[in-house]
Amino acid sequence: MAKPKTFFTCNECGAESPQWFGKCPACGTYNSLEEQISIQSSVDVPSRGGVSSWQSAQGNGKSHAKPAKARASLTFDQITDRQIARWESGYGELDRVLGGGIVPGSMVLIGGDPGIGKSTLLLQVSNQLAQKYRILYVTGEESGQQVKLRASRLGVSKPLSVVSEENVTVVVETTLPIDPDSIGADLYVLPETDLEEILREIDSLKPNVAVIDSIQTVFFPALTSAPGSVAQVRECTAALMKVAKHEDVTMLIVGHVTKEGAIAGPKVLEHLVDTVLYFEGDRFASHRLLRTVKNRFGATHEIGIFEMVADGLREVDNPSELFLGNRDDPAPGTAIVVACEGTRPIVVELQALVSPTSYPSPRRAGTGVDYNRLVQILAVLEKRVGIPMSKLDSYVASAGGLNVEEPAVDLGIAIAIVASFRDRIVDPGTVLIGEVGLGGQVRSVSQMELRLKEAAKLGFKRAIVPKGTKFPDLNIEILPVSKVIDAIIAAIPHQELTADDLEPDEDE
Repeated sequence: MAKPKTFFTCNECGAESPQWFGKCPACGTYNSLEEQISIQSSVDVPSRGGVSSWQSAQGNGKSHAKPAKARASLTFDQITDRQIARWESGYGELDRVLGGGIVPGSMVLIGGDPGIGKSTLLLQVSNQLAQKYRILYVTGEESGQQVKLRASRLGVSKPLSVVSEENVTVVVETTLPIDPDSIGADLYVLPETDLEEILREIDSLKPNVAVIDSIQTVFFPALTSAPGSVAQVRECTAALMKVAKHEDVTMLIVGHVTKEGAIAGPKVLEHLVDTVLYFEGDRFASHRLLRTVKNRFGATHEIGIFEMVADGLREVDNPSELFLGNRDDPAPGTAIVVACEGTRPIVVELQALVSPTSYPSPRRAGTGVDYNRLVQILAVLEKRVGIPMSKLDSYVASAGGLNVEEPAVDLGIAIAIVASFRDRIVDPGTVLIGEVGLGGQVRSVSQMELRLKEAAKLGFKRAIVPKGTKFPDLNIEILPVSKVIDAIIAAIPHQELTADDLEPDEDE
């Protein structure tokens, strides 16, 4: 028997080294290298050694030739087309970010902060899928009784088939009469963290969908490193991917995130899976955003919006109403913009507050907006419009905490700041769309027709947009402008604001 191979792996970047270093040679992180021992196991897990390791494992280290087989490579013309029908998850917002539904045999990774609702979302989705498919819910963070208690709170009314922790290889079929309209009738729960036992259960139960909650709690016994380490996450994900592709089992995997917000573990974790979703939101607010950052079967940068209520997550059909303030009682320093997340337009209220500073350097803060663009807009307002922003503290926030960092909201930020500076009210029936250039010009943005249709649908009467854009025939008045100062005058018509009003007061 060959001597086990010892090597060291960085917990941050996943780089391997034959010897230990206090500082990782690849990423420069200190004290991040952990010792790993490679031991051949009975479980068929893809090896990091590639083809040579595979040949060694198949032949027990011998160099005899493998029997030849027919050529397996094909041209595109030789490959038979197969239309794969997507599965509806029961939640239109999730289907939207996945590109139209769940692709059978795919691997979907969902990451998010603790307590944001990842397990709640997957349990509710499992409940919906269990009406048509066999679901295995593998939990490494809760016992079967705890999952059942949470399922009861979320409305999974029928008893779950909890696989015994003492005998995980035996599936006990429920003896209760199955109602065609019952909920959770084909949803099995497995409280287990051992990868070998999970693979045996998948082979025995043969589910259509397997939920892994979470990948950081699953461990491969042949590795000496702790669960959640780089080696464990990589090997466990590779083994699950092999099962997903060969057995056509859809994998929904929960991933922890680091304090910086990235998914914990090696970057190869995101490379292996087909789709990467981030579940975002303020823990102190009710809404949650499901954002796509990678999708092999659909468009990226799509978002789905949910609301956390007492009995779980609920879809938000009209997200614009969630991020709009009270239009009947507008306040100074607010402006309405139309942001686009993927192909979804969302009308958002921006709020600005400007006040004289008491510090040598004025404070600038932004919530939900890009800080670098905010600083750039403040410089444009001082240079091109004449507002002394270098003597003023400036605060800008988006209503509801939604991140609107695209350039199309620049004009709304500028108008809100000027309105707060002069304590004026922006016309509540006006939306602002446009990018602000360094020369004070208003530049065109993409998906203009989509934005205008959303504004018209919500009852807005006017839209201030960049000049030179082709506009659709909609029930909304279009006011094209070429410079920021023109947009400022047009956005505050009731107070008859002129260019002279933008000059700073003498005491300022």
